[in-house]
Amino acid sequence: MLTDRNALRQRLEKATDHLETPIAVVDLAAFDDNADRLTARAAGKPIRVASKSVRCRALLERVLARPGWHGVMAYTLSEAIWLVRSGVTDDVLVAYPTADRTALRELAGDERLAAAIALMVDHPSQLDLVDQMSEPESRPAVRLCLELDASWKPTASLHIGVRRSPVHSAVQAGALARTIAGRAGFRLAGLMSYEAHIAGVGDDPPGQALRARAIRLMQSRALPELLNRRAAAVRAVREHADLEFVNGGGTGSVAATSADPSVTEVTAGSGLYGPTLFDSYRNWQPTPAAFFALSVVRRPAPRIATVLGGGWIASGPAEASRQPQPYLPEGLSFKGDEGPGEVQTPLLGAAAEQLRPGDRVWFRHAKAGEMCEHVNELQLIDGSNTTPAPTYRGEGHAFLG
Repeated sequence: MLTDRNALRQRLEKATDHLETPIAVVDLAAFDDNADRLTARAAGKPIRVASKSVRCRALLERVLARPGWHGVMAYTLSEAIWLVRSGVTDDVLVAYPTADRTALRELAGDERLAAAIALMVDHPSQLDLVDQMSEPESRPAVRLCLELDASWKPTASLHIGVRRSPVHSAVQAGALARTIAGRAGFRLAGLMSYEAHIAGVGDDPPGQALRARAIRLMQSRALPELLNRRAAAVRAVREHADLEFVNGGGTGSVAATSADPSVTEVTAGSGLYGPTLFDSYRNWQPTPAAFFALSVVRRPAPRIATVLGGGWIASGPAEASRQPQPYLPEGLSFKGDEGPGEVQTPLLGAAAEQLRPGDRVWFRHAKAGEMCEHVNELQLIDGSNTTPAPTYRGEGHAFLG
């Protein structure tokens, strides 16, 4: 689905002309197209939507209503409980271990929640914390998912990938599964491994040919190693548990992860919005679907237009790739010694000469759901119609804040 920027700008402006900035919008045509393309890449395996990358109940419900999508990967237990209680889903995998004692007590005291939610674990001490909140004999079995470290370790001292689970080998996975099987009040329901160095690293960074070659070489060697190790880990864990699911991947690896016979489901979320970090992938690029608009408020020089706000910086390493991108009109860039600011952002370029106070500049965020932490609602654009939908923040929830 190609994007005609001039036509897109006209459509966004027309649909939101009655609104004041800052405005965050999602183009539903692009959102739905991305969902369908992800489904095709999953080749028949169900996709679990990563809520962290969406952060809007209406859009979670929209994608879960589409063929090929089932279940949510939440980022906190309190969020998972809220999604189940509000009827968004009855199948939630919490992607990270939790230390939320209040939420653990709530989970253990409700059979419906216990049946719908699986907690992530990678160490027996996490089971101890659950037991401190509720006696094993007095609660429904708490469903667990064992996280296998997906990073690549070509040598004893080299670690390529994110630092997540300490469980790296099939032997370690089997040992933890055996420990869980011997603990009352728990049931091991799944295994998850997230290959961040493959799914979350673009292999075609602009203007960095040597880095691109290095990334491709790394990924070409890391993926086969993971496939073999994950299959061995699944076999080891199945000796102690009847697994309901084996989860893997992310937007950047849906096709490759789906081809792994040991995986029963994949996860995706960022690809629905199409943020700028996915512009550097060769194998698949989502259509940009999420944007935010800021108003020009001053003209300090002929080729500079300044918008109010703009510092919507994404998490991760402090570098240019985490900055939002001025997208519409084309031809704008940040001032090198200022960048996107909390209160004002000067924008440079030929396009700035045509902008006047009151005009809008449309940006794309570097990451997907983080845009939603800046606004109380998203404007969902369907053709010429605009419908507001509250974000998590707009519903009063800051699950990591």
